[in-house]
Amino acid sequence: MIRKNYQLVSTLFIALVTVLFVSCNPSKKYEEEEKASIQDYLASHPEQNFELKSSGLYYFDVVVGTGLTPDDLDTTYVKYTIKFLDGQVFDTNVGTDDTLVFLSNAGLYPVGFEEGVSYMKVGGKALFLTPSKLAYGISGTYYIPGYTPLLFDVELVRLIPGP
Repeated sequence: MIRKNYQLVSTLFIALVTVLFVSCNPSKKYEEEEKASIQDYLASHPEQNFELKSSGLYYFDVVVGTGLTPDDLDTTYVKYTIKFLDGQVFDTNVGTDDTLVFLSNAGLYPVGFEEGVSYMKVGGKALFLTPSKLAYGISGTYYIPGYTPLLFDVELVRLIPGP
């Protein structure tokens, strides 16, 4: 009889701990906060008519270019500014002689950045509001906390077709 009571109490305890653990998932809180910050940004910038792509990327052409659109492994030259949604600049090469040169869709940069550039044409400028899942994820980087959406302000300066 005591053994059956012990098994019942043990089973109930394990079930209670499991329910508490699942219901107290801290990542859910951060995901909701990230979604809210993105919606707040969009609501406070209605002039930026972002298009929500199927990946979750928000894309907005500031100036539509007239040149080529990057294809996989094209050599791509861009000027960029990366901001947090509060407007604080994280990184930029604007105002310098540096141009970021990379192979399109080679997987070397955040997925949202590479996807955004793939929609542009040479001479164009665009904004990419990038959820953390398309940027630095739930773990972030040294300077960027996890669950942090970023705003990329990008100008596609030049393109050389081919790998």
